[in-house]
Amino acid sequence: MKISKRYQRESALDKQTILPATGNKKPRLFYGYIIVLIGFATMLIMHGLLYSFGVFLKPVSAEFGWTRAMTSGAYSMSLFVLGLFYIITGRLNDRFGPRIVTTACGFLLGLGYLLMSQVNALWQLYLFWGLLVGIGIGGGWVPMISTVARWFVKRRGMMTGIVAAGVGLGTITVPPVASWLISSYDWRTSFLVIGITALALLILAAQFLKRDPSAIGQLPYGKNEANKDNLTSDATGLSLREASHTKQFWMLCTLLLFTYISKLTIMVHIVPHATDLGISPMLSASILATIGGLSIVGRIGIGGISDRVGGKSTLIICFILLSATLFWLQLAKEVWMLYLFAITFGFSTGGLATLESPVIAEFFGLKAHGAILGVITFVACTGGAISSLMAGHIFDITGSYYSIFWIFAVLAITSLILVSLLKPTRKENLR
Repeated sequence: MKISKRYQRESALDKQTILPATGNKKPRLFYGYIIVLIGFATMLIMHGLLYSFGVFLKPVSAEFGWTRAMTSGAYSMSLFVLGLFYIITGRLNDRFGPRIVTTACGFLLGLGYLLMSQVNALWQLYLFWGLLVGIGIGGGWVPMISTVARWFVKRRGMMTGIVAAGVGLGTITVPPVASWLISSYDWRTSFLVIGITALALLILAAQFLKRDPSAIGQLPYGKNEANKDNLTSDATGLSLREASHTKQFWMLCTLLLFTYISKLTIMVHIVPHATDLGISPMLSASILATIGGLSIVGRIGIGGISDRVGGKSTLIICFILLSATLFWLQLAKEVWMLYLFAITFGFSTGGLATLESPVIAEFFGLKAHGAILGVITFVACTGGAISSLMAGHIFDITGSYYSIFWIFAVLAITSLILVSLLKPTRKENLR
């Protein structure tokens, strides 16, 4: 049977953009790997800056005589704002691509840090950190991992995990740098130095971002090997409105809401809980660092596993681990027990973070991937922000975190049941 010239050209393009080099012929560099590298760096900077707030809390509040609640309220506000802007930046990313979105948000994040060096009133703290920094970081997570989903069909989970690992590395590295700058100079100079650096790096990196492979004449990685029923182009999938009318959408909203409630609350309160048990502040802080470190392993490892066994099966693995570790937390009284908790908690929650984007692509396609991911993440972030405040209130009443930990364990078991009930979206709805 004669092969058409058009088919030969398409086959050659597939080999050039996707397959490894054979013989003396070297294919063009697949640009998706550059996208992953930029996404990793963006996550490191943005979330490293977000989680550095705790380093600045004491010196800022001490200088102005503000209470911890007054100062930390700006952080809670930024969590709500960034969650809200995930919806906006997700939709903008679907339409215009990540270069414009990340450039604008990187500018606002850097500007927020620069203006923080000039804070003299509480309203300025809420404007500069709560609003500007919140909007700026809103241009990170959803646009980055949604863009990666467009570049990869195969290895989507692994590549998403690598980008998400930037969050964990940023949590470990940026706050100590901020602490060193504060001790060496002062908090105002530290905000200034970090703000200039972040603004320059984020805007520069954003200029190399591309919305999808078609922008430079390439194909998504693995597209030529994908089954025809897979969702591999913008033409397939559900709109946000269509997705919101499916039970899968609301089940995933609930799953991520329950996950963020436990994750964000424990990240804030695990150190005070450990010190309440008589553990030194240094060891307590290292428990938190262990969670951050193991989240990197979980983000990459679970991403690779999901490529092999699928999103639903990997979600089940993560929720089994999360349920077990939250029940273990009720028994953890010694340092080694809390370290074991930190290892499994960091690994499972890191893995769940990686699965957000691939699972949404698997169930709803790529047509409105950023918008759908943005809405679901906003719901989850809002729940996490509220639960962190409520956990502190419950502790003030009961003198213990154990009742809130029991609630988290029940939510994890409920999530495991919901995952087992998840069924694929009907294919006819995805055409």
